[in-house]
Amino acid sequence: MNKPRIFADFHNADPKGRVRLSCAGTVADLERQGIVLQAGQSLIIYSEELEVEGIVHYSEEEKLWTAVIDWNAIQEVDSVVSQITPQVRDPAS
Repeated sequence: MNKPRIFADFHNADPKGRVRLSCAGTVADLERQGIVLQAGQSLIIYSEELEVEGIVHYSEEEKLWTAVIDWNAIQEVDSVVSQITPQVRDPAS
């Protein structure tokens, strides 16, 4: 089964090293995919050319969802943006 893939800012981690799942890109991915976060849920967290598996955790201290990740397991992948080839129309056609 494929795990949902959502954007997160790896620079936006809490003091425990959990990535906060509260930035605009994260919210947009969650809404677009119809995902409702639940504690213990497994997701693929990505940002630009990086991704890693994360386990959803609710931070009682900050009152927001986070993802526990293994910072040593972050992998470089091809950027989704770079995989898209723009369609250019010939104005003469």
